[in-house]
Amino acid sequence: MKKKLALLAVAAGIAASIVLAPAFAQRQYDEVRQLWQDLESHRRPPDNTEFIFARVRYRTLASSRGYRRVLEGWAHDYPVAEEHILQVASEATGINLNKMSYVIVPLDSDEIFHYPFLYFSEVGEMYLTDREAANLREYFNRGGFAMIDDFDSQYSLDWFLAQMKQVFPERDFPELKLADPIFHTYYEIPTLDIQPPYAAADGGDPKFYGYYDDRGRLLMIINHNNDLGDFWEWIDQPRYPLQPSTEGLRFGINYLLFSLTH
Repeated sequence: MKKKLALLAVAAGIAASIVLAPAFAQRQYDEVRQLWQDLESHRRPPDNTEFIFARVRYRTLASSRGYRRVLEGWAHDYPVAEEHILQVASEATGINLNKMSYVIVPLDSDEIFHYPFLYFSEVGEMYLTDREAANLREYFNRGGFAMIDDFDSQYSLDWFLAQMKQVFPERDFPELKLADPIFHTYYEIPTLDIQPPYAAADGGDPKFYGYYDDRGRLLMIINHNNDLGDFWEWIDQPRYPLQPSTEGLRFGINYLLFSLTH
């Protein structure tokens, strides 16, 4: 109960800034501007933190063909989603971090090995290079953990599985159950029958899939037909109902702590 009240209190505190918050369109403009500033400056996270949220920049199918968009799927909800989930995690759990404890890491860089938690967005757009596949394989072999978010439709799931066959050809995505430990790391998740922020492209329900090593260790949590990062980003706005928004924060905090303790 105390943890529940603490989470609600933090979420309410963020939401209290609603009067001063920019309009949706203005925020999205500000996020794109911040993204390009951070990419140009190679933004670094603060030194005095014991956890860093590492968002992965990967090659997309469009970029492999020479096209460049203002905002690719790997960057969706950046950086406000990071700042909100990290602020809540800091105040609700006592982990030594702050809302600026995040970084963007290229998947083909050795920098990914510095971080136990990787966040992937919109993997239905992913088009792995050989170097990226090899890096991700080594990352998992060294004990890293990844969260997959913000993608929907059976087509996107099948595409992502095909990409991951380049990493470990023999591994699949078994569906997770409520009894799996990741849903009880810090908060007790009562059900996996949850409300997503918006409907999936093909009308599918949210599902949770895992990706395991040969010893049965969970390497990756796959949030399909869901977008927890969108809940995190807009927790300070009346865009989504409060109950599924705060539940999205609970899932996120469980994932962060799972990466630190398993």
